Amino acid sequence: MKNFTIATAAAAGFAAAFVGLAAPALAAPSGNGNAATTTISELEAQGNRVIVNRQSGTALSDATVVSVRQGNPIREYVWDAQGDDKIRQNVGHVLYVDVK
Repeated sequence: MKNFTIATAAAAGFAAAFVGLAAPALAAPSGNGNAATTTISELEAQGNRVIVNRQSGTALSDATVVSVRQGNPIREYVWDAQGDDKIRQNVGHVLYVDVK
């Protein structure tokens, strides 16, 4: 019983470490002084769906990015390397971009 408890605790520790390392920090793409339109375009070009949260009445072309938060992954079925089976893969994320 004691070995089972130790094995379970070790497995839980490894799982927690794996999940913690699997989510890299997300930062807004650099360039042009964090211009909101540039950042949004770059994120969408990478296959992400961007939801903009405005924190002021500034026009989007004049706004700057305050933060970018990652939401749920976007999953789609794609053909595998052999082309004979479809597998479900992450193709991007929902990203929440706060602008001001």
